[in-house]
Amino acid sequence: MMKKSEMSEEDIKIKFINPIIEKKGWENSKNYRTEYTFTDGQIQISSNGKTIRAKRKSADYYLYYKDIPLAIIEAKKNTKSPSYGIQQAIGYAKALNCPFVYSTNGDSFIEFDKLTGKQKEIKLEDFPTVDELIDRYRQEGNIGQKEWEVLSTANNYDQSYNKARYYQNNVINKVVQEVAKGKKRLMFVMATGTGKTFVASQIIHKLLTKKIKKRILFLADRNILVDQSITGDFRFLQKKMVKVDQKLLSSKEKINSYEVYLSLYQQLLGQNKEEYYKKFDKDFFDLIIIDEAHRGSVKEDSNWRDILEYFESATQIGMTATPKDDADGSNFEYFGEPVYIYSLKQGIEDGFLAPYTVKRINLDIDLTGYRPKKNETDIYGNLIEDRIYTQKDYDKKLVIDNRTEIVAKYVSDFLKETNNRYEKTIFFCQDIDHADRLAKELRNQNLDIVKNESRYVMKITGDDPEGKDQLDNFMDPDSKFPTLVTTSKLLTTGVNVKTCKFIVIDSNIQSMTEFKQIIGRGTRISEKHNKHFFTIIDFRSVTDKFADPDFDGNSANSESISKDKIDIDPVDYNEPSVFVCGQPTIEPISFSEKKYRIDNVDVNIMNEQIQIIDENGKLITTSLIDYTKRTILGEYATLSDFLTRWKKEDRKNVILEELEKKGINIEDLRKKNKNYKDLDEFDLLLQIAYNKEPLTKKQRIQKFKDSDFLQNYQNKTKEVLEILTEKYLDGGIKEIEDIQILRTKEFENIGSITDIIKMFGGKSHYMEVVRSLSKQIYSDY
Repeated sequence: MMKKSEMSEEDIKIKFINPIIEKKGWENSKNYRTEYTFTDGQIQISSNGKTIRAKRKSADYYLYYKDIPLAIIEAKKNTKSPSYGIQQAIGYAKALNCPFVYSTNGDSFIEFDKLTGKQKEIKLEDFPTVDELIDRYRQEGNIGQKEWEVLSTANNYDQSYNKARYYQNNVINKVVQEVAKGKKRLMFVMATGTGKTFVASQIIHKLLTKKIKKRILFLADRNILVDQSITGDFRFLQKKMVKVDQKLLSSKEKINSYEVYLSLYQQLLGQNKEEYYKKFDKDFFDLIIIDEAHRGSVKEDSNWRDILEYFESATQIGMTATPKDDADGSNFEYFGEPVYIYSLKQGIEDGFLAPYTVKRINLDIDLTGYRPKKNETDIYGNLIEDRIYTQKDYDKKLVIDNRTEIVAKYVSDFLKETNNRYEKTIFFCQDIDHADRLAKELRNQNLDIVKNESRYVMKITGDDPEGKDQLDNFMDPDSKFPTLVTTSKLLTTGVNVKTCKFIVIDSNIQSMTEFKQIIGRGTRISEKHNKHFFTIIDFRSVTDKFADPDFDGNSANSESISKDKIDIDPVDYNEPSVFVCGQPTIEPISFSEKKYRIDNVDVNIMNEQIQIIDENGKLITTSLIDYTKRTILGEYATLSDFLTRWKKEDRKNVILEELEKKGINIEDLRKKNKNYKDLDEFDLLLQIAYNKEPLTKKQRIQKFKDSDFLQNYQNKTKEVLEILTEKYLDGGIKEIEDIQILRTKEFENIGSITDIIKMFGGKSHYMEVVRSLSKQIYSDY
């Protein structure tokens, strides 16, 4: 019989942990789960555009009651101390919001109570029952009966719903508990694409089910937000909900007949401030949920505020991706500090949101500015005011058609070169006029497609009914057109374009809130459509905001195309027209506004410069060569350190894969210097990091042939090795390490992969010969 000290971690679980917790009333899949995975694993982008997933976070045991997290257990081998896994378990419990934490080696449990801060050791047989943990949780957490009833109401999952992610469950539980306690105003923050509306639907479900709230108003400021909710996350409420429109407001019989009302602020205010919200009694609603609460609801001078103050007796919940605390209004002052925050950075780290790369494009005219010649007139004959115009003036005070053209040309050429012409792309422009002009230039750059499908390029702005009619198609992942869409502000929020792979910024964006919302247009992942990351193409140095402490999402890497980096003062841009219910919330741009327009300026893109993310998530402006050298030396301080690791690894590709995760791709390095193309991975890295004189692949193979290595093999085995050396010349060391190379046509005359492996005495013997071959190739080291 195997000794306990010889057992694996899995043996300890099966023979000691499972029996004891099940004896205590815990049932697998009912109130405990093993190997509970709660993240998707961060998506990491290599410099060649390929992606891999980091390891998912997984707890050995997750104990729960309905949708209430209770405990985490981490099990370790018996040779470890019982407390060995406690720190790891505490980290998992913090994320999952579990109040109790356990670590064990099969001899005893170490218990850490997060509610009291106490840690103690208990016998295996003293592990608490389900009821005991629930009682402790309620008593120590001061959870009353009303709170417990709503907390213990299961989430509503119809057949098409996925289970709530861990952070969604945390938000739902926290909010309903606070509401049950009687809190009147509260707010939660969740990054774009992490399921705010789903969370809202579950909050409504729980509060309605337990009759804590009876009449609920869901407020938004855009039709699309309301419509998406009705057909999406709120669909299980179909018989209980209604969309507020003029017909409902005019019907005395129906206006009071529902439990959940979804409405636009503008609909309740009226086109001419009719104050339709007063058709409801002040105390009609006992809960109001405000979507995208970072916008007008927080301003004291906002008409929307009138609605909230009219229904002041109702509990009011604000939800937003971008909390706001500035001169334009404060969510914090109105709603209080957020009860829960799930940030963009967390979403990317967990693998629920797509990371991004950045291409920063600086144009010469943006760097130097433009001063008109003496008595210069624009294309309309207007005398241009004599002063220096800078980037903040372009497309607001001064239109330079040549600049618009080069932006359209650069992006179009980039999409062509990278085979991404049919990937959905949003262009954020200075104003509606700019969006119109850029759309024209994009059509001219893509005539081969536009002549057959005019929807390839569309302007979608508040003043354009034809464009807005195509919004659903643009959001539809399976709809090919529209593809390239220009806009001003209409698409900054509330538009779910899951397959958007490119965001182009050619607008001076001052607001951090707006910048975050724009970035949020690309953060959704679509496995079905191979959308795992997105690219930001920045023509206005707006991505400087990534370095701002108020921004919490770091990019995977950033490529800057410029000669020099300069600081350009940000400036507010003209608001676009957004039409809702037949009335614009913002006045459309007046084309009588003084705006000069010229078309005789030479505009060029400056030189290339690379910006890469370091291991701490900081953007470094450096060359790829310098970054590679610094990274290798940071890992292997001396040549001896590198050689020790190289010789130790049976598969040299393991080292290359590690470098790839840090943004270093061998093929990208080869493109940087024509002398690198004949070097293999080993010599290339030694040349860059340690300035060692390299041997070309041909020189290495000649040295190999001059040795007596092949004399140890005869006939077909020798022929196999000779072909492998040719494969090394074509690719590199990783080519010959991959056993699947034996399936290529060069080996067909020798035999199948199975036949060839048998010639060498089996797979392990074949791989040993390959390792010996590799060792001989690098015999000079």
